[in-house]
Amino acid sequence: MIRVVIADDSMMARQILRQILEDAGGIEVVGEATNGRQAVELVRALQPDLVSMDLEMPVMGGLGAIEEIMCAKAVPILVVSSAAGAREALEATMLGALEVIEKPGLVGESATLFVDKVRLLAGVSVVTRLKSKNFSPRPPVVPLSHDACHPFVYPRLFAIASSTGGPQALARILAALPSDFACPVLIAQHISDGFAGGLVEWLSTVTRLPVHLAEDGDSLRAGVVHISPSEMHLTVTPQRRLALIKRVDSDIYRPSCDRLLASTAEVFGSRAVGIILTGMGSDGAAGMLNIHRRGGVTLAQDEATSLIYGMNQVAILAGAVQRIVPLDLIAPEMVRLAQTDLAFAEIGR
Repeated sequence: MIRVVIADDSMMARQILRQILEDAGGIEVVGEATNGRQAVELVRALQPDLVSMDLEMPVMGGLGAIEEIMCAKAVPILVVSSAAGAREALEATMLGALEVIEKPGLVGESATLFVDKVRLLAGVSVVTRLKSKNFSPRPPVVPLSHDACHPFVYPRLFAIASSTGGPQALARILAALPSDFACPVLIAQHISDGFAGGLVEWLSTVTRLPVHLAEDGDSLRAGVVHISPSEMHLTVTPQRRLALIKRVDSDIYRPSCDRLLASTAEVFGSRAVGIILTGMGSDGAAGMLNIHRRGGVTLAQDEATSLIYGMNQVAILAGAVQRIVPLDLIAPEMVRLAQTDLAFAEIGR
């Protein structure tokens, strides 16, 4: 039986979450908190398997509660919040929350997703922190103008696949990249609808590079990071532009890591670099194999630094990964690869 504490100042929201979980079976709601301070006290007293945490609450907000819980006796925390507060929700992951989703309805796909996340994350091992490690905001980056550089001048294209635990990992990687990073970076991060824009805003505060929500037809430019919206799948065209493909109901992963990686392999061949990070499931393994078979470079986050050793493990077992790298060494490896053959970087001229 999975034991859950629900923290939300809305009685209606708590009732909906409780009913969803109890109707699912195998899950017991052992406590309800109306503010962050109560959530901290209930976690200390009840030692639940997971906390469903809202962010906007009186007395103490969700961010403060997450920090106290993770620095006292850590338990898995799932942020359940409105997409309107997406940026703050993503900040919560750096304090120790495992994932963020939008508040579900009583029935339907959102309710099923909520139950699935609770079942998955309740089994994740979390570590009590001595002190939260937050990134200091960077000065704003001036977006490149259309004529700032030739769109095809870069030695490689980096495509990153990530899921559960990905926002934290992406923040560490992007924060460590220099402002003159010589290549485009494309990211497919599994995320709830409505939260990709908040992810872009949040990551923009921790990196020196410009970060954008990908739009159909965007050019690839050196040093620019594009993140796929969850409602579409991000791909690369033979003209070296971005193309967004509408998802369908049968698509399991949103957005698809395999589609991004496969198109990167097809267009860039040996100049493609695929990186697969922490996450549940198998998305990305086939795409990584495509890059590997076409002579590109493939890297995977190692088990020790992964929140969920799933997607990356599947890719490794499939023989699609050339190097297994700890999280904090991924950015240095990206810099090294980006500096390779810079003298011959004018692709497509």
